[in-house]
Amino acid sequence: MGLSIKTQWKTQPEKLDVPQQKKEWIIGIPRPPKEESRIPLVPSAIKVLSSLGFRFLVESKAGEKAGYSDRDLAENGADISHSREEVFGSDVILQAFPPQKTDVDFMKSGQLLISPLHVGALQLEVIELMQKKRVVGLAMEYMKDRNGSFPMVRILSELAGTGAVLQAAHWMTSQSGGAGILLGGISGVPPAKVVILGAGIVAEYAIRAVLGLGAQICVLDNNIYKLMRLQNILGSRLSTSTLDPVTLEKELIDADLAIGAIHSSDGRSPMVVSEDIVMKMKPGAVIVDVSIDQGGCFETSEPTTLENPVYIMHDVVHYAVPNISSNYPKTASRAISNILSPIFSYAADSHSIDHFIFQSAGLAHGVYVYKGSVTNQYLSSKFGLKYTALELLMSSEM
Repeated sequence: MGLSIKTQWKTQPEKLDVPQQKKEWIIGIPRPPKEESRIPLVPSAIKVLSSLGFRFLVESKAGEKAGYSDRDLAENGADISHSREEVFGSDVILQAFPPQKTDVDFMKSGQLLISPLHVGALQLEVIELMQKKRVVGLAMEYMKDRNGSFPMVRILSELAGTGAVLQAAHWMTSQSGGAGILLGGISGVPPAKVVILGAGIVAEYAIRAVLGLGAQICVLDNNIYKLMRLQNILGSRLSTSTLDPVTLEKELIDADLAIGAIHSSDGRSPMVVSEDIVMKMKPGAVIVDVSIDQGGCFETSEPTTLENPVYIMHDVVHYAVPNISSNYPKTASRAISNILSPIFSYAADSHSIDHFIFQSAGLAHGVYVYKGSVTNQYLSSKFGLKYTALELLMSSEM
């Protein structure tokens, strides 16, 4: 008749909820290559994060181009190393430039690399080496915040939008290879015509700069609500259109400056301008393809560098620097640092890489390789590599 009293009251083993021990994180910040000037964390941010228990190992002269000396960094809590290999032995590698094959050689299984990805210039051998090393790669431009937006893209887009116009104004001069047209209008002379592809944050800040100079603007985007948003926040009527082929070609043929500012949430930016259209543009016209870090939205765009930022194709000047914000490294470094600092602060109690990614909402969206597997669908398609959903991999690790 049921269980005996002896069975009912048998002593059971006690299970204690033992908290995971907090990990002491070592974050390595390597010196950027010659084409890069930014540093991902400024000294004041390193000071705050050091007080939370993080240790920073910074390669000597890593912040020099952004105006921060080794002494500045050391006085705010960083350990300065003259060995790049030692820096790449850290738990987390944090850098403001894409992964380099020579650097990945230094890495080891389970490390987390947080950096821009720049899919337009990314090489298959880099991804394959990261797979072989079983590291975790997280792209800054694909990270999301709690609201589902892209904070790194947002802040650097503000800078890139303004910077694109400043660079264009320079390359439109005849001495620089342009048509010799002043971007802003003067009395009795019509202003330059600017065509902007995309109606996001880059476009917004480019428009603000162009309006200040007095140029004529046309904005094209297939998202009507984005076009409406621009009209509302800028407080002035803009010439806008959807990206239909007829209007696109007509506007670009008349343009003195075309700015590509179309962003993709997880892969390559759409290529909306064919080479045939570029061939019909005015001789000396300037293209600034801000989308080049995601492959570019002009068929004729190829990544360039800060040292050699332009080339001429079909008599059109092309400016296609993926890290355009590196022209303004002090401003850009502070902007990047402002995004990353809260993420690390929030994850200060994380006990593993997986826990760190789960702790901060939206970080998982930026993971493109995870311990041997490709977790970004665009990269999988581009390079013909097997795709595995990150959720399946991490659920088995946690």
